[in-house]
Amino acid sequence: MLVTILKPKGISFGLLAIFVTAAQLAAAPDLSPAGLWKTFDDHTHKPRGTVRIYEEDGRFFGKIESSFNPAEMTERCIKCSGNRKDVPIPGLVILRNMKKDGADYDGGDILDPESGSVYKCRFTLSADGRQLQVRGYLGLPIFGRTQTWVRLPEDSGP
Repeated sequence: MLVTILKPKGISFGLLAIFVTAAQLAAAPDLSPAGLWKTFDDHTHKPRGTVRIYEEDGRFFGKIESSFNPAEMTERCIKCSGNRKDVPIPGLVILRNMKKDGADYDGGDILDPESGSVYKCRFTLSADGRQLQVRGYLGLPIFGRTQTWVRLPEDSGP
């Protein structure tokens, strides 16, 4: 008799748990790629520096905030072209015009300051928001390379 009183009529506890979980997921805030990210050298795979991703008018941009190599903090982008030519590396916008597209972000480009080359870009934020898979490519995404960036706390430095 007690079980009958506690059990809702027409709905099982399992179904109730599914509805509660779905409601919690729907209420969870969307994770954003905005924030401070640690980048890694393609060749040595050692930490390279930090990039701050920020949002403007629904698009995401990223600028170099610091380098783990103090000498790079005084360098300029001598191989860059256009409005980025000879711009100091700290503060250089390397990621531009990325838009959310489903689970991914794309539609923009990424600059390699070492070569001055600009590539199409796509990135994906991990489910927990702690990693960013950043892919720069020419033409089709299969013709490129991917880096994994790691989110840093806002009060982090190099």
